[in-house]
Amino acid sequence: MKNIKKILCPGFKAAGIASGLKKNGEKDLGLIFSTVPSNVAGMFTRNRVQGAHILLDRERIKSGLCQAVVVNSGNANCCTGKQGIHNAKAMAGYTASSLGISENHVLVASTGVIGEPLPIEKIKEATPGLVKALASEGFYDLAEAIMTTDTVPKIVSTQGNIEGKTFTITGIAKGSGMICPDMATMLCFICTDIKASSAFLKKALCAATKRSFNRITIDSDMSTNDTIIIMANGVSKAVVQSSTQNNSFQKALDEVMISLAKKLIKDGEGSTKLVEIAVKGALSDTDAYKIAGTVANSNLVKTAFFGEDANWGRIVAAAGRADVPINPDKIDIFFDDIMMVKNGLGCGKAAEAKATKVLKKSEFTVLIDLHQGKGYSSVFTCDFSIDYVKINADYRS
Repeated sequence: MKNIKKILCPGFKAAGIASGLKKNGEKDLGLIFSTVPSNVAGMFTRNRVQGAHILLDRERIKSGLCQAVVVNSGNANCCTGKQGIHNAKAMAGYTASSLGISENHVLVASTGVIGEPLPIEKIKEATPGLVKALASEGFYDLAEAIMTTDTVPKIVSTQGNIEGKTFTITGIAKGSGMICPDMATMLCFICTDIKASSAFLKKALCAATKRSFNRITIDSDMSTNDTIIIMANGVSKAVVQSSTQNNSFQKALDEVMISLAKKLIKDGEGSTKLVEIAVKGALSDTDAYKIAGTVANSNLVKTAFFGEDANWGRIVAAAGRADVPINPDKIDIFFDDIMMVKNGLGCGKAAEAKATKVLKKSEFTVLIDLHQGKGYSSVFTCDFSIDYVKINADYRS
């Protein structure tokens, strides 16, 4: 990707502008628009406390059609009562009116501080300018507009081929804190020019999410506003019909979403390392996932990564409290290709010195081999730094 600012997805336009929601004057209002109605699917947070936009989108997405998504940062519009629902509908209504499309074909998303009323008048005033700013190359502006504590915009685009027809998938995501999704991520929007039904999109999205966003954690906190939306407008004339075509699209979608998920971890609040916690030899894939997730979410493990301390005892302790049957006397642990633990016992100071060198890298893998079965899973995590505390202590100021 040589020039991220020129990323395109045929049949889609995007924009991102400043509307005054953020105190620093940065972009905070974004829009995705399909030139034709698109088939759509989505996934939302399982948190029982949910942002107003999720309550609205869950109903509208049932139609299977969408032509625009309007999104704001700087305010989550969550825990705002009936007024919050009203403001979410108003946000969609202003957008539909300016675009000249059905309000029912506009979805909404919000991210930011929880519990504060959404300044809807600012959004109303800014919407005509937002629509005017729509451009085929506007995805970078959109990615900037949905950032909160993110330090970089996150965009990935790829192409595939079905029956000689080229299709494009472009994904935009935000998130660097409150990330331990159990469905998606903070916010993620995926545009594709393929022709596919809403039912197929939902199935493909669920599969890709399981391999990507459901395999990451930054701080073990699930957001109230997690949303992922995929729109397919069919302008490429590439059609998903056979299992082979399904596989071609799924592979490309997986690629985009896994790449976005890794970008979130790399941009985790205060993080300096991307770490894959891999577990093999479990009794089942589910058991392996539980152990990997428990280790990945351990603050003691994450702080050891930040301190570049090869403290394998913390890893073993986390694995042991994952509520999964294990035999401590069979466990092997590797930092990349350096064996730190064999049959539950440390491999000595020489191995620790080599492992410490691995910990100084910006990306590495911790492999836990249980030697009990064929189960395997992995979770991507980051280290836990002093800056994480500072960022979140000052978040609302």
